[in-house]
Amino acid sequence: MLRIVLTVIQVFSAFAIIGLVLLQRGKGAEAGAGFGAGASGTVFGARGASTALSRATAIFAAVFMINSLLLAYTGTKQSEAQPKSILDEAAASASKTKTPAGAAKMPSPATVPAPLPAPTPSPAAPTPAAPEGTSPK
Repeated sequence: MLRIVLTVIQVFSAFAIIGLVLLQRGKGAEAGAGFGAGASGTVFGARGASTALSRATAIFAAVFMINSLLLAYTGTKQSEAQPKSILDEAAASASKTKTPAGAAKMPSPATVPAPLPAPTPSPAAPTPAAPEGTSPK
């Protein structure tokens, strides 16, 4: 539930930043800048005017960054709670099912070698037939 709320906040702050940046004027958007007046941006000092749009952009950028860190933190905590691979899951299930102390432990099928198949007798080579009219000696 927390992850869903954080994801919604992340999407909302991303769209808010995009919208606020698109609404703001660029640094050289004054009329004097189009005619070569280089001092048009110095009316408010070297830093420029801090409008409500630029403040809101900074606030949403901070929310976006903090929210990104929180999403990364919740993602790592969730992945630590779950087994990382099938082998980890098998080891975890094997440790849960331990045999009692008095019971004889059976070897696992993987450790017992399979018996070799019995050799099949090869068919005997046929004896050549004697030609007719001759008797075998």
